[in-house]
Amino acid sequence: MADNFVERRTLNKGDHVFREGEEGSTAFILQSGAVEIYKNIDGVDTVLAEIGAGAIFGEMALIDAQPRMASARMSEAGTIIVVTTFMFEAKMKKTDPFIRGLLNILVENLRRVQK
Repeated sequence: MADNFVERRTLNKGDHVFREGEEGSTAFILQSGAVEIYKNIDGVDTVLAEIGAGAIFGEMALIDAQPRMASARMSEAGTIIVVTTFMFEAKMKKTDPFIRGLLNILVENLRRVQK
């Protein structure tokens, strides 16, 4: 079944995974390489975080389906694993409703602070 397929992407240094403002419906697990999360502030790309192998990023889009708050680009070549909405929702169905509600509140608060 296609929904059980795990998508991997190999990217080069400088390749964008996503850009600020894009609609998001996936998160990513960095299998190898490095990614920088950055935001354009007053015309300058400001790096907010540099993440390495094993990290998950882009997760807020899975929780609330809002546009991306920052951009992500490869700072070292590597491989990412795509986490789809389908995969996330399948995991969330098994989760306590309190935890689901708490995640929504946390993401909403973070988005509000970042504006």
